[in-house]
Amino acid sequence: VAEAAAAVGNFVARDPNAAIYFPRLLAAVGARARRPRSFAASGAIAAVIARTDRERGVWKAPAGIEARLNCVAGLSRAVSGHENGLLSRQGVHVLRSFPVYGPLVWGARTLAGYDGSGSEWQYIPSRRLALHIEESLDRGTRWAVFEASGEPLWAKIRSAVGDFMQSLFRAGAFQGATPGDAYFVRCGPDTTSQADVAQGTTNLLVGFAALKPAEFLLIRLAIRTAATGS
Repeated sequence: VAEAAAAVGNFVARDPNAAIYFPRLLAAVGARARRPRSFAASGAIAAVIARTDRERGVWKAPAGIEARLNCVAGLSRAVSGHENGLLSRQGVHVLRSFPVYGPLVWGARTLAGYDGSGSEWQYIPSRRLALHIEESLDRGTRWAVFEASGEPLWAKIRSAVGDFMQSLFRAGAFQGATPGDAYFVRCGPDTTSQADVAQGTTNLLVGFAALKPAEFLLIRLAIRTAATGS
C-alpha cells in the first residue's frame, strides 16, 4: 500500500486521463522459465480495456468480474478489503484475485478520482466516453470548414451531432430513459456570437448524462467555418 501511495505522490498533477494500478502482476517469461516474474500491469490493463470496448462499449467500466486478467499467473501481493478501500479513496485501482474468477481489475477511477477531489472526471468510463465523443465530433464536423456560419449551417450541425448522440443513447451509453434526460446538443446564436461568425468559428455545446439522468457532463467544441469578416 505504501508503494502505491508513493506512486501517487510522484504525480505533480492528478491527470484525469491517467490511472494507477496496484500491485504488479506475475507471469512466466520464456518457455523455460521456472519461476514467474513481476511486471507492470499496463499492457494487461490495455488488453482488458480493449476487450471491454469491443464487448460492452467504451462507456462500460473496465473492472469487475468481467475484467479478468488473462495469461497472468497471479499478483505480486495480495490486497485485503481494508487496503482496497484505502487505495480506492486515493484514486488507485486495485488488482485482486478471487476464487473461481482469478486475477481481476477491481476499480475504475482516474488519477483525479480521489475522494474529495470534486472532479467531474472521476471515473474512467465517463472520461473515455467524453474523449470518444469529442474526437468523433471533431472528425465528423470538419466538412463545415468551407461553410458560412449561420442558421442553415447550425441546423445541419445540430442534426448530424444529434443523430450521433442518439445512436449512442440507443446503444446504452447514457443514463436516462428519454433522449432529453440523456443528452442535449446546442449550436446556434446562444453558443455562437456575431464576432465568432466573423472570425469563422461556430461553437458547439454537447451535454451527456454519464452517471445520473439529467446531470450532464459538458463538451465544448469550436468548429472552424468560413470567415465572413476581415
